[in-house]
Amino acid sequence: MKISVLIPCYNEEKTITQCIESCLKQTRKIDQIIIVDDSSTDNSPQILKKLNKKPVKVVRTPKNTGNKSYAQEYGLQFITGDIFVTVDADTLLAPNFIEYIERDFQNPKIQAVAGYIKSLKHNWLTACREIDYVIGQDIHKLAQAKLNALMVIPGCGGAFRTNIFRKYISFDHDTLTEDLDFTYKLYKNNFKIIYNKKAVVYTQDPATLHSYINQMRRWIGGGWQNLIKHWQVVLKHPGHALEISLIYFEGLISGVLFFVLPFINIFYFVSFLIGYAIAAFIAGIYSLFRRKRFDLILFAPLFPFILVLNSWIFLEQFIKEVILRKKNLVWFKPERRTI
Repeated sequence: MKISVLIPCYNEEKTITQCIESCLKQTRKIDQIIIVDDSSTDNSPQILKKLNKKPVKVVRTPKNTGNKSYAQEYGLQFITGDIFVTVDADTLLAPNFIEYIERDFQNPKIQAVAGYIKSLKHNWLTACREIDYVIGQDIHKLAQAKLNALMVIPGCGGAFRTNIFRKYISFDHDTLTEDLDFTYKLYKNNFKIIYNKKAVVYTQDPATLHSYINQMRRWIGGGWQNLIKHWQVVLKHPGHALEISLIYFEGLISGVLFFVLPFINIFYFVSFLIGYAIAAFIAGIYSLFRRKRFDLILFAPLFPFILVLNSWIFLEQFIKEVILRKKNLVWFKPERRTI
């Protein structure tokens, strides 16, 4: 089995070296690493020039595409592996990531694998995101896997059979979340996706509210876009219908409660917030034991603020994408920090 890694890169001088090093230090050697330089204007081309030796191959787009999925599509033509892994330029692979991926694909029935994401430690905002990851992956995603209804194969740590991807998945560039689009297409063709909690990647999450809001707008807006695009897949799979109902209806109800309840009854609203705060503290304790990170319990009281913010963005994107049909396809590139 030959395994390739595909990494899109645009102005990633702060992180690309560490990302590639994490690929080169795998317990199971990677056969090919394709770096797609999307016509970077910083020092990325000079850095990549030094790293351009086997198994690393650097390719450069004729001009900047302005979108991660276009860069990935350009790089896919150079992939020679039976399996290819999608990795973001700000992401580090755990040393045994490829080893676990290879074991999964020994089963010929498996066509794609979703990895497990951990957030690189930085500040209170990334700590809240890590709490969100723990809840989302250790509870929700585990349940989704049992129902054969994984919501998304993460773009920073997902793996696919190359021949299946080229024939059935490909790139449409018509949503903001290409990884979610890939997942829906796999289920549309009745392919098997598994979730491996041992295949860990460490990603760099937004450290400022401005970057966080823009990223959440892309994720949630892309979620609505994909739901509209793939509603038939949801109806076809009972597990998906259940998950979508729980996630999207809960999001809408929470959004309405947060912004309507204060005008109805302030006492109920305060009680609602206190309940959220208690739930956040419990989530922080659980995350502390799961990650062995004391900062998660320290910043857990701020987690309700993030939930309120997420609810607002969820409601905002519902109005924009579903009601007004103002489809947004402008890609937002988050700010990077040196790893």
